[in-house]
Amino acid sequence: MKIDIDPSAGFCWGVVRTIELAEHELAKGEVLYSLGEIIHNPVETERLQQKGLTVISQDDFERIRGSKVLIRAHGEPPETYRKAEQYGITLIDATCPVVTKVQERIRRFYLDGYQVIIFGKSEHPEVVGLIGQTNGEAIVITSVEEVETIPLRSKMVLFSQTTMDKSKFNAIKEKLIYRTKELVVLTREEIDFHVKDTICGQVSGREKKIREFAATHDIVLFIAGKNSSNGKVLFSIVKETNPRSYYIEDSTEIDDTWFENTRTIGITGATSTPQWLMVKIKNELENKFNSHHN
Repeated sequence: MKIDIDPSAGFCWGVVRTIELAEHELAKGEVLYSLGEIIHNPVETERLQQKGLTVISQDDFERIRGSKVLIRAHGEPPETYRKAEQYGITLIDATCPVVTKVQERIRRFYLDGYQVIIFGKSEHPEVVGLIGQTNGEAIVITSVEEVETIPLRSKMVLFSQTTMDKSKFNAIKEKLIYRTKELVVLTREEIDFHVKDTICGQVSGREKKIREFAATHDIVLFIAGKNSSNGKVLFSIVKETNPRSYYIEDSTEIDDTWFENTRTIGITGATSTPQWLMVKIKNELENKFNSHHN
């Protein structure tokens, strides 16, 4: 049995950086809190908790006055920073630099009087942080259909959550351009409309690579936390490419009957899937299927 780990799978560099910052702080033996789960992966969350990382929410700030709190890669709205200061909390800011840049650009456009439109999931922590840059005034949409509901203004800008689908973003952009042209015909006034493709290159480049990987293996094990939004998107691509694909959080969910008539197994995952977990599962499968040959 040939077992391969997808070379393009695993943490994006923003997440690697967050975990390194967390581990660096934990190594000092101090108490460290994480504002929300550091990553949408229960196995990795558990590993960091064993090292002393405690997950909290903003409601806990008063109780943990004067502590150190990690801001994860998704980022936070300005309100969080104000509240931390109020309670004497030291923030270890591990916001992904890609996200920080999007926050800054959104804030600039907002201050210049633009209606900010964000393609993303309104409940997603990254989007909550982005909306915060606009005093809560940004409009969030998740589908092309919703473009119809946007009240058009003479100054508008479209941004995206960094982990969204590029083709859907482009469809939304086209429809918005079409609607602004309609408005120009009706009102004869100039519309100032900008489009900023803020989808992370590492995320959008992943789709093509994961398709190729899924196509070249008999079976694909897709490892990710069940609540990873990036995981759901990538798994649907894997499954579409290779029907013999299985979504698991850990090796305990593996069913041996999946592997009948199988020569090659591919192991891949989401941007929140730790490398060590994929290696662990590969080793377990090697022991199970290949050890009797040695």
